[in-house]
Amino acid sequence: MKEDKMSKFAHITSVHPCYNEKLHHKIGRVHLPVAPKCNIACRFCKRSIGDESVCEDRPGVSHHIMKPAEVENYLNDLLERSPNIKVAGIAGPGDSLFNKETFETLEVLKEKFPDLVRCLSTNGLLLPKYAERLAELGVKTVTVTVNAVDPKIQAQIVDWIYYEGKVYRGEEGAEILIKNQIEGVKKLAEFDVAVKINTVLIPEINMEHIVEIAKTFEKDAFVHNVIPLIPMYKMENLRKPTCDEISNIRDTAEEYLHQFRACQQCRADAVGLVTEHKHLEEKGKELNIYDLKHFSH
Repeated sequence: MKEDKMSKFAHITSVHPCYNEKLHHKIGRVHLPVAPKCNIACRFCKRSIGDESVCEDRPGVSHHIMKPAEVENYLNDLLERSPNIKVAGIAGPGDSLFNKETFETLEVLKEKFPDLVRCLSTNGLLLPKYAERLAELGVKTVTVTVNAVDPKIQAQIVDWIYYEGKVYRGEEGAEILIKNQIEGVKKLAEFDVAVKINTVLIPEINMEHIVEIAKTFEKDAFVHNVIPLIPMYKMENLRKPTCDEISNIRDTAEEYLHQFRACQQCRADAVGLVTEHKHLEEKGKELNIYDLKHFSH
């Protein structure tokens, strides 16, 4: 099955560095920080926007929020400077699907930059609703963060979700989130969208459960990306996983899903190659702060 998927999505792995670590020094990508709002409350997540974000190297961080109306000029300038950028993605700093600006931006990309591979990251809560729309907009790759497929475990990671105008807490919210993640990924697979499952490894909570996530998405996802917890916010007192723990989990989960092993837990405004270290400026004003070692969603 894994070999069939590799063949099916060869057109993606040949151009998308977040799906093929061999491209890290060859092909660049840009994340457009147009989606500030989020609809779930992960206990490890603290979004940071503005000058205080300059030195923070993690998801949920952006120097500023970009408006869809700014995207065309921004990309025209960027691509002139960095023609090796082949992928344009939306990775927050909130949840992409919970922001109408995401869809406005994808419309711009489809019309003005049809040669760029379009991708986004999401928690998956709204995937069943928007999977078909994403396919219509030409989105080729979607990263879905799934930290548990057991509501009892998920409830220890996510405090609440906001869904269809109501807040759901604990296991009730966890059940809705998991159900929608599984249904949404299945729909994306039906539309031939390549799905990467991101899982935050939290040793005290989900370490023994991650293989079950790989099993759950074995049929419909393309690749699995196990990333270490960054202890902060309500999980600041929990420990990071060791390198051996991460490696062992990946090796075990590899039986079910191909493992991506080069994630750098990127910012929502990341751009360029891993090997580049520069800031982009326009008209003498710093456009964004990019630490370019940030790479995968």
